[in-house]
Amino acid sequence: MALTPLKAKESAKTALCILAGNALLAFAVAAFIIPHALVMGGTTGIALVLARFLPINTALIVLLLNTVLLVLGLLILGKKLFFTSIASTFLYPAFLALFQSFPALGQLTQNRLLAALFGGGLMGLAMGLVMRVGSSTGGTDISNLIFAKLTHRRVAVFVSLSDLVIVAAQAFVSDSESILIGIVVLALEALVLDYVTVFGQAQIQLFVVSERAEAIKEYFLGELQAGVTMQLIQTGLRGKAQKAVLCIIPPRKLYAANEMINRIDPAAFITITKIKEVRGKGFTRAR
Repeated sequence: MALTPLKAKESAKTALCILAGNALLAFAVAAFIIPHALVMGGTTGIALVLARFLPINTALIVLLLNTVLLVLGLLILGKKLFFTSIASTFLYPAFLALFQSFPALGQLTQNRLLAALFGGGLMGLAMGLVMRVGSSTGGTDISNLIFAKLTHRRVAVFVSLSDLVIVAAQAFVSDSESILIGIVVLALEALVLDYVTVFGQAQIQLFVVSERAEAIKEYFLGELQAGVTMQLIQTGLRGKAQKAVLCIIPPRKLYAANEMINRIDPAAFITITKIKEVRGKGFTRAR
């Protein structure tokens, strides 16, 4: 089957996000986490503990753990995740070994809290880039994706839970300050991850009840170039049948929509709701 320009563009985007995400994740760990002995989650957190007892490089331990979890992902989540995660399984340890070969990276800051803020933020950004294209950074991300699929909850929830368990295990080999700072890393990582995974996909939902619903509908369809759903409703006080307009628009169009609705019908009843993500024709698929 020939590769269409659209599919080629999507494939290039996926490859770029996976490459950039793994490089950024390895940089954050090599520059901020390892030099300051900060605790963290994931297979890297497990590897940091094992590296204290085994004469093995941290990157090699991560590679071994990632490989085992990758096989489990193939058995449980299927081939698609396997093929999109196999790159991360080897890219991340390779980038980590590369960045660790530059000792100067560990001298970017001497402040542990500053290292925690940058480390957590960059790790959340890195994981978000990879997960946005349906892949993972390997390791415990695979188990997090399994739980998210089974429970229909956000991945960020399980990232936090699994990381907390791993950080708690590190309490036996780390001081209390490292644990507390590690919690800061995890919290910031989860917040940034949750934001990045839906960045650019948030939309605004307008629900308009008006005597001039047809005119408002025509405005949405014409000038605003937005899809519209018409609803028949009944007013609560008088039980009067009336039309309502439901419309999903990008945030940048909200001001213009409000202004025009006010001109068409100043007495219109409007509710505005922020939606994290919208899928379907006109949004994730062409009209």
